[in-house]
Amino acid sequence: MKYRNIVFDFGNVVGQFNAPKILGHFCDSKEDYELLASVIYPNWLDLDRGIIDYEENIEECVSKVPERLAETVRTFFHEWPDQVLPVESTGRLIRELQEKNVPLYLLSNASTYFAEWAEKSDFLKGFSGIVFSAPLKLAKPDPAIYRYLFEKYSLRPEECFFIDDLPANIETGRKLGMNGIVFKGDIDEVKSAIGFSSP
Repeated sequence: MKYRNIVFDFGNVVGQFNAPKILGHFCDSKEDYELLASVIYPNWLDLDRGIIDYEENIEECVSKVPERLAETVRTFFHEWPDQVLPVESTGRLIRELQEKNVPLYLLSNASTYFAEWAEKSDFLKGFSGIVFSAPLKLAKPDPAIYRYLFEKYSLRPEECFFIDDLPANIETGRKLGMNGIVFKGDIDEVKSAIGFSSP
């Protein structure tokens, strides 16, 4: 292994975040889907940044849809994390790294609601440290959230390797001394980059 610590993003690295598929689970009509998507998703980044309240945002969204869709909106916001499926190849790599006692960390943009859900889920069992954006009111690619990770867990950036699906997030890590790779679904590419051989 070339690195002491491996840092993972969550969305589309550890768990699949397919916005159309997730929302589609909560409505059957294409017309309803388009209306709900136009109301639900515009504030997503602000939820991740923690600059708007999750429950207040739900009621704001409810106010923008017909009454018949009000409960659909509330149900979506309270149940959507259950529709996040694991990225199987990443899950296998996580288990293999854990068997080798490699410290694993998470650095992810997510709302307070999702952060609470994820920390109780099976996805992150065995992680040495977890940093979600909204509770800190910071979000990638702001360098401050990377520094928070390093300082909180006493990590040296050059000993860490970051796996994220967005180039801007990897680029910030590199500027701070943490190498990384843009995850495109090829786990063998990740293994080669970190110098890890499967058991």
